[in-house]
Amino acid sequence: MKSAAIAALVVLAWCPAWAADDVARLYTETCAACHGADRLGAIGPALLPENLGRLKPAEAEKVIAEGRAATQMEGFKDRLNPDQIKALAAYVYQPLASVPAWGIEQIKASHQVVTPAAELPAKPPFSSDPLNLFTVVEGGDHHVSIVDGDRLEVLYRFPSRFALHGGAKYSPDGRFVYFASRDGWVSKVDLWTGKLIAEIRAGINTRNVAVSDDGRFLMVGNVLPHSLVALDARDLSPMQVIPVAGDGKTSRVSAVYTAPPRHSFVVALRDLEEIWEFPYADDAGPVMNGLVHSREKGMEEGVSTGGRFQALRIRIPDFMDDFFFDPTYERVMGASRDGSKGMVVDLDLKRKVADLDLSGMPHLGSGIVFKKDGKWLMATPHLKDSAVSIIDMESWKTVKRLSTLGPGFFMRGHENTPFAWVDVSMGKEKDALQIIDTRTLEIAHTIRPAPGRLTRHVEFSRDGKYAVVSLSEKDGAILILDAATFAEIKRLPMSAPIGKYNVWNKISYSSGTSH
Repeated sequence: MKSAAIAALVVLAWCPAWAADDVARLYTETCAACHGADRLGAIGPALLPENLGRLKPAEAEKVIAEGRAATQMEGFKDRLNPDQIKALAAYVYQPLASVPAWGIEQIKASHQVVTPAAELPAKPPFSSDPLNLFTVVEGGDHHVSIVDGDRLEVLYRFPSRFALHGGAKYSPDGRFVYFASRDGWVSKVDLWTGKLIAEIRAGINTRNVAVSDDGRFLMVGNVLPHSLVALDARDLSPMQVIPVAGDGKTSRVSAVYTAPPRHSFVVALRDLEEIWEFPYADDAGPVMNGLVHSREKGMEEGVSTGGRFQALRIRIPDFMDDFFFDPTYERVMGASRDGSKGMVVDLDLKRKVADLDLSGMPHLGSGIVFKKDGKWLMATPHLKDSAVSIIDMESWKTVKRLSTLGPGFFMRGHENTPFAWVDVSMGKEKDALQIIDTRTLEIAHTIRPAPGRLTRHVEFSRDGKYAVVSLSEKDGAILILDAATFAEIKRLPMSAPIGKYNVWNKISYSSGTSH
């Protein structure tokens, strides 16, 4: 009850003329039918602080008043006065009195198969390379476009769940794409037809989803509740809910990725100083933490947790907010929550093996690797510093720190080009892209393909011939540039395109793209 009382006081502080009961009743009458009486979402998204992190209160007031284009969210300015709109906006930013349950029963109840596998075609209904498609998440009106990378045209465009995580994931054969929304919905779509295959709500607020290298399983990492959820990749049916808990407390999930050579999922935790690894191969032995008498195959003696997916807990000296694999997938580079430092953890040795000089909040999830003079180097932009750090992946030393025009969010490269592209979209020069020559480790070019407008997130075509850039505004587009001359070839109108991912680059684990 304590947090509920605080929430009521905050609402009253915003709108002193309103009683807390009046605001709750106004929400019930106006919002509950679409967003749920408990604010957990229904046909509309969840209205909780954790889910609204990217939407400022003033923007929320505008959405309540004017609605949201291309969605079922209608505007209420003709029925509510400004004080009522302000009160509602304040109300949905208050935390719930207690963390709601979202376990296996709730997850199962949300599951739906929309298109049976028997109804899908045996071959693509188009002549282009099905592995050279791009999935583009459009945040402006909550749609997804599938773009033909050969013809440079939109094949399909369909509505998505509210606030998709930008990182689409693919089945290993490139046939299906999986999405996770901030509201916990996981969707599976057939890339050949654009048809929705299945959906399930695996959480209330979800961080991201990973696909096993054999294509059989999905692992969903949640911020709310504190859990991981394993799904059957065929139809998204739930297999196991794994509480994220240890040492008497629970934790939000920072990120979950798959490590293909290890046949495992690797998970970073926001509130526990641990990394978890989940082996998923059929012949993987039971996972045992703590004291173990014998690990000999078939003669294991120790305490093992139950379930198909068991977490091997690796203790580390700090919290890890995001991470990046080395090319062998034996080590992970992690960034601390405050962005002041980093570390390298060896997954085989199960301990930290090096520190990293990575101040300025590196965005490791957007890092790339490339070879120079026979050595693997890793490059990452920074969210708070105007810089790109380049790290030797043998010595773990920073070999170069390039000054950029501003903090950046995304970095991309490709095996068939010597250039790595980075945006500086977190600063004032939001229209610039800076192009690094990986042979000299210098910024070779700065281009502004859409002067004065927000330009970010580069992805390459399968052959590296084209660089595809997001003009990430409401009346935006994806810009298709020649990767050698930087000249614009074509632009396709889009509504605030966020992430876009080439199928081949993702399923082949290209060194120039995120995994």
